[in-house]
Amino acid sequence: MRRKLAKMTDTVDSFRQGRIVPSDLYGRSVPDQTVSIVTDALDKWFALLDDGEYSGEHALPPVARTVRLTLEQREVLCVDEQVVRLTFRASDGAPLAAWAPGMHLDFYLPSGRRRQYSLCGDPGDRGTYTVAVRYIPDGGGGSEEMHSLAVGTELSVRGPRNGFPFVPCGQAVFVAGGIGITAILPMVRAARTLGMDWRLVYCGRSRASLPFLDEIEQWEIDRVTVRTDDVDGIPTGEELLSQVEGGSVYCCGPPPMIDAVRTSFDAVPSTHLYFERFSPPPVRNGVKFEVQLVNSGRIVTVPADKTALQAIREIEPNVAYSCQQGFCGTCRTRVLSGTPEHRENRLTAEEQRDEMLICVSRSTGARIVLDL
Repeated sequence: MRRKLAKMTDTVDSFRQGRIVPSDLYGRSVPDQTVSIVTDALDKWFALLDDGEYSGEHALPPVARTVRLTLEQREVLCVDEQVVRLTFRASDGAPLAAWAPGMHLDFYLPSGRRRQYSLCGDPGDRGTYTVAVRYIPDGGGGSEEMHSLAVGTELSVRGPRNGFPFVPCGQAVFVAGGIGITAILPMVRAARTLGMDWRLVYCGRSRASLPFLDEIEQWEIDRVTVRTDDVDGIPTGEELLSQVEGGSVYCCGPPPMIDAVRTSFDAVPSTHLYFERFSPPPVRNGVKFEVQLVNSGRIVTVPADKTALQAIREIEPNVAYSCQQGFCGTCRTRVLSGTPEHRENRLTAEEQRDEMLICVSRSTGARIVLDL
């Protein structure tokens, strides 16, 4: 007991080190007795409860900050040569922040564009980050810029961040479409290592367009299904989920694939559906409205099936944007008049009063005026 009390006293003394005691109500440097009694009592209770050494085993990982990366290696993938695998290393040589399957990086490109790409390398490698990017001719310039990066180029990157969590247990069916395999690939690798009951359905326009096919075809053949539109036709949701017997479904690919999976999901015995888009979702229940751009006075008509961002970019192609899904905040714009119809949950209620994300949100009235 004496040893325990002595340890408690030492702990309380350590709590007091560096503490600044405020003056009393009359400005004298005499501690307020009531406050002293309360804080001493709390200190003793904390010391009594803290009967052990601190372990960082269960601590949250450090918050990832913006870092500078240097492109170390560039490889062309696919027979059609439209995908490049880019491997980056920290410019200062420091170890990189840890990541898990499903995470992505925000890349700040030399042009000022900001784009997100899924990590597809080895999470155990703290020395490099790897992404793979498909060239999209009319994709807004991000993929073209990534493809043009030369070895030795430095970029600012923020992350890793996770909007597509992987739960490493139970059964899992992975559905990937085209370049959507980049998010799915580390998940399947982890599932194989852990001995999970898994299946992969990998789809694309043709075999020539599918990256990482050489690696995937070395996996257990009875667990992998490769479908191509030119041979098998465009798959239905029922076909994509035909191997689901329970557990979770993870899907990443173009909007039509994700919509097909979501529509058919209730008919299968799976308990959880996780998905991530790599292109904008379709506009649902949209109503036509007008956007007035205050800087030029021009008025843009936003059709019912297009986003405000898409319509604005037709006359202002340099407007900033990135994810086109309402989570990154790059297209955040001040509203000068009108009431937004918010279709995101990134902005706070206060911010939503005079700002909107034009990549997904719309107008509740016939016209809205934006600070653009």
